[in-house]
Amino acid sequence: MSSNLATKLREGTKKSHTMAENTGFIACFLKGVVEKNSYRKLASNLYFVYSAMEEEMDRHREHPILSKIYFPELKRKAALEQDMKFYYGPSWREQVAPSEAAAAYIARIREVSNTAPELLVAHAYTRYLGDLSGGQILKGIAQRGMNLTDGEGTAFYEFPEIADEKAFKQKYRQAMNDLPVDEAMADRIVDEANDAFGKNMQMFKELEGNLIKAIGQMLFNTLTRRRGRGSTELATAE
Repeated sequence: MSSNLATKLREGTKKSHTMAENTGFIACFLKGVVEKNSYRKLASNLYFVYSAMEEEMDRHREHPILSKIYFPELKRKAALEQDMKFYYGPSWREQVAPSEAAAAYIARIREVSNTAPELLVAHAYTRYLGDLSGGQILKGIAQRGMNLTDGEGTAFYEFPEIADEKAFKQKYRQAMNDLPVDEAMADRIVDEANDAFGKNMQMFKELEGNLIKAIGQMLFNTLTRRRGRGSTELATAE
């Protein structure tokens, strides 16, 4: 049974995707304004989100559906640990904790893992395809915006075990399209992906106060005036 799930996800999350790109934090990021304190807070939130998601994917790696999209080379936890050491120093574990929005996101990941593990497909899609789609461009924006030298604070965007990211994305989408899910489950996965986009947006919105304090309300307003759709995004799937 072919579900064409990747196609349905792409079509079914277009609106959420655009809304996420147009949050103030992401709009500023895409225009090259990256404030270090806000960024490191986002990175720490992502560390907790990926830790939860990857722990649950590991738990279900023999699952008849999740096993088909279980690719350890995508894992981001270790890369984010490297970034945490860079931004917070060697005692980073004592300094970071998930924000309110990140905690809600993590709670949802744990909930679906316990009650309907198939819905983890939506979370993997929302995070990993976004990371692969815009990663190198976003890495460059982060480096320029925070004056980073290569290899510092941007491990999150590096996939050393994936030689050809474009080819891997095609392989991943094909694996999703081949998942043995019926129409009803496919619709539930699309709904869950839209919810995951919303949870990402809440994390971005939490950071806007810090960003406005750092760059000023006038510059923030200028940067976030309605704009054309960007071609990349910080944490949303292409």
